[in-house]
Order: sequence, then structure tokens, then C-alpha cells
Amino acid sequence: MKLNRREILASGLTTAAVLANPAVFAQAAKGPRKLVVGQSVPLTGAADQIGLAYLNGAKLYFDAINAKNGAAGHKIEVKALDDGYNPTKAAANAKQLVDEGVDALFGFVGTASCDAAFAAAKASNTLFFAPFAASDTLRDAALSNVFHVRPALADEAYKMARHCATLNQDRIAVFAEDDAMGRAGLAAVNQALVDLKRPPIVASAFAPVNSAKVDAAVATLVKAQPQAIIQVSLFNTSAAFIRAMRKTGFAGQFLNFSVVGIDPLFTALGKEIGGVVISQVVPSPRSAGTPIIKEYLDAVNLTDQSPSYESVEGYIAARTFAEGVRRSAAGGGRVDRSGLQKAFESMTDYDVGGFRVNLRAKKYESVRLIDLVTITPDGKVVR
Repeated sequence: MKLNRREILASGLTTAAVLANPAVFAQAAKGPRKLVVGQSVPLTGAADQIGLAYLNGAKLYFDAINAKNGAAGHKIEVKALDDGYNPTKAAANAKQLVDEGVDALFGFVGTASCDAAFAAAKASNTLFFAPFAASDTLRDAALSNVFHVRPALADEAYKMARHCATLNQDRIAVFAEDDAMGRAGLAAVNQALVDLKRPPIVASAFAPVNSAKVDAAVATLVKAQPQAIIQVSLFNTSAAFIRAMRKTGFAGQFLNFSVVGIDPLFTALGKEIGGVVISQVVPSPRSAGTPIIKEYLDAVNLTDQSPSYESVEGYIAARTFAEGVRRSAAGGGRVDRSGLQKAFESMTDYDVGGFRVNLRAKKYESVRLIDLVTITPDGKVVR
């Protein structure tokens, strides 16, 4: 029987809401038990398409492993809350989930939301696993309870800046949304150019989040005459900016961080997406020759969901978390926060079906995992 996307999401929220005593989840236990991960994502608002895809990708794996008696006998449930891409709400959700005794915070989405949620949960030392687009400050080695599946903003910025260098593009500008993500991305680009010993950016400009009010930014960047523009913005703002810049006659290159949402960007731009470069931090959902993608597609085909990069990332994050559970349980070990943390710390070169994950990667160690892709007007992704 095929399940549709709404049924999967609804079933996850319903079953996870029926929680036992929170103390049960915090206890140290050797035998199999239910683990609960708490997730706050934008199910509504500016980034809802990204949040839904990431959550549903994670649930695809957790539901599949639970149907096979879980990871080392431990079933994993997701309690998902909507934060509407609002950092204040994400922080409140994090506190609520911690108070309810979840075993880990998992897959929070958005730079400001991840930072705010981590701050709210810091005192409890709750595990903070696989944030989507967290700021690079959450990669400080001193933060022993934070584990990242995706490469850093710094890694993506370095990859894009190096790409521009290979094309002898010295005049680079940055367009960003006026929020934590935009400022973090701008800082990452500036640092990458320093590290690559390249000329500094010629200009930068901001626009409101999830807005078509890009005229002021366009005017600023047109004057700077850039050869390439690196964008740190979600799909709606990115699409509005690309259209407006092209109307001025700009024929240079647009490069986007992966947080843009490649599939929503294609929906927003349609055939106008031709030539736009997007950084990607996980394998393409169309790369069926990669074992993890074949496994993912087999799961997706049992639903009415469409494959997407964000869904793949959620699936890989869930699979990686489950591997940590298995390692924690190995040899009769305790599957509690301490055991999971030790297991995650050991996963510095985990092969997830042909895709390698380093949960404690240092700066620029993950650059090699990043692909720069373009989309043809008919929707074909080209590396």
C-alpha cells in the first residue's frame, strides 16, 4: 500500500505525540527501547517546502527501519513541531522537546533557528544532530554534543569561490537575505576569498527574507559590475533577484548555496533557471547508481512523494543517526545520551551507501563532498 506525503507526516506527528513519562527517554538502558528524536522545522512559512521534504526524508528511513524491528532493536520515533522558520519559535520548540525528555534534537532547519534552538538546549547538553544550514559557530570543536551531516557554509563558500577562480572571475559580489543565514554566508564567502588569496568581493547587498523587494540590491550590484554573484537566500528571493538582474542586461553567473532549495527554485524560475549554479551537499536523487540513492528511491516509490535533494539529506541524516544507535548498542553498550555521543564521535568516515559522512569534520574537510550543479531549462541537473 502506498502512503501519501500527508499521511506520513500526520502519522509521525500523531504517534510521536503519545509520549510516555519523559524520564523513560532520559534513562540509561541496555535493553532495546523506544528512542524519540525531537525536530523543529518550518512546516509553514517561507521555507515550508524545504522543511517538509527534510522531515519526510528522515521519516522514510526511520519508518523503514522501525518496520524491521528498529536499529539494534531500538525503534526511533520523530516528534516534529512547526516553527514557521521563526527562530524564537524554534527555540521554544527546542525547550519543549528537551523538557519532554527526547533523546536528541534532530534536523532543525535554518541558520537562525538552529542557533536559537541550540542556545535554548545548551544547558541540558542535549545532543544536537544534523542541523540543516546551521551557522559555522556551531562547528566549534568545543561543542562536543553537536554533530553535522552536511558540510559547512564555509565549505560551500570555498567551493564556489574556487570555481570562480578557475574561470578567472575576480569580480565577485554577494546577494543575501537580511538574516542570520545571509550574514553567515557573506562572512563565509569573504573568508574563502582570503583563504584562496583571491581579490575581495566588489559589493554586497541584502534584501528582506522571502521577498520580491530586490530592486535596491539590484541597483547596488549592477553598479559594481560583477562577473559572478553568489547568493545566500531562499528560493523565492533568489528567483526574484535573478529575474531582476537579468532584466538589467547582466549576463554573469549566479551561484547559490544549497540552502536555496534546488527543487523549489526550479519551480519558482521554470525555464529561466538555465545556467544557474547550485551547490549540493548530498548525492543527486537521480543518481540511482549510488547505493544510498537506490535505497532511498526504493523507499520513495512506496509513497506519492517526489525525490528531492532535501529529502535525500533527511534520509541520510536519519540513516546516520540509526548507525550511531547500532554502534552505541554494540557489545551490550548503553543506548543513552552518553553512549550515543561516544558513537557519533567515532563516525568520522562513515560510508553511507557510497556517500561518506564525517560528523566532526574540520574546516574545509568536506569541500570534496560538494557538487556544483546547473539545471537545464527542461529540468535536467548537470554536474
